[in-house]
Amino acid sequence: MVTAPRKVLLPSPRSFCAGVERAIDIVEALLTRYGPPVYVRNQIVHNAFMVRDLEARGAIFVSELDEVPADARIVFSAHGVAPAVEREAERRGLDAIDATCPLVTKVHNEARRAANAEDTVVLIGHEGHEEVVGTMGVAPERTVLVERAADVATLVVRDPDRLTYLSQTTLAVAEVEEIIAALRRRFPKIKGPGSDDVCYATTNRQAAVAAVLEESDLVLVIGSVNSSNSNRLMEMARDAGTESHLIDYASEIEPEWLRDKGTIAVTAGASAPPVLVDEVVTAIASYGPIEVEERSVAEEHLEFLLPVRLR
Repeated sequence: MVTAPRKVLLPSPRSFCAGVERAIDIVEALLTRYGPPVYVRNQIVHNAFMVRDLEARGAIFVSELDEVPADARIVFSAHGVAPAVEREAERRGLDAIDATCPLVTKVHNEARRAANAEDTVVLIGHEGHEEVVGTMGVAPERTVLVERAADVATLVVRDPDRLTYLSQTTLAVAEVEEIIAALRRRFPKIKGPGSDDVCYATTNRQAAVAAVLEESDLVLVIGSVNSSNSNRLMEMARDAGTESHLIDYASEIEPEWLRDKGTIAVTAGASAPPVLVDEVVTAIASYGPIEVEERSVAEEHLEFLLPVRLR
């Protein structure tokens, strides 16, 4: 049945994390203080709703710096950029504002320290993701990428005794742990970061979804297709045998998905705004009465300061 009473579970934490909020606040503050246009290299965060919202207010998203007029204002996205991009912006006289998530900056700093110590950096991540591109650009001649545990067997490194592993911040925790275990088996002397690279927000959102999977018939994850952490939430549910779909908007819900689904979990990736969760819950309610239940596994109080010039 599509039209029927249902329970809607809201795993928490969900939606925006501190790094995403900071990045969006930076663009909004620049638009308020200086007016449009404000150029942003790549999507400020991986969410279609937020990109369209900021575009409507005067943000212009570009892929390369040569699309930005001389002396213009440019924001580097939350995913970070390679040092070569920062140097190019300086060479062109652009007014660059760095909105990189501080937890991504932490990984960049770890890569820099490892390379300076003449270690090879083994970066665990997905090829082509903006965060991975930026991190590999810190020390490209000393960084190799590993996407899967199976890749470890054929990994070629300069010196197996001088290795440091780091990770993209938005991966599935279990996936990273599997790859680290494979690395340690093949390279017993490999070192890791002082603290986990997978960020607190990614970990918390995955734990929140895991806590409701057993009683959920369907998991709806609000997030864009290029959002790594959102995709991991959907994959977690599917790997556990629970039907799950990734959607940007409530309008994308297919009525057939709701057939015979008595309990539906609704969550959102770290780059999706809370308002979209409300809209999805309202959409589900249009198919019959619902009981909404919040399920929290952690509380998040972390805040990141804006750049000094915008405080």
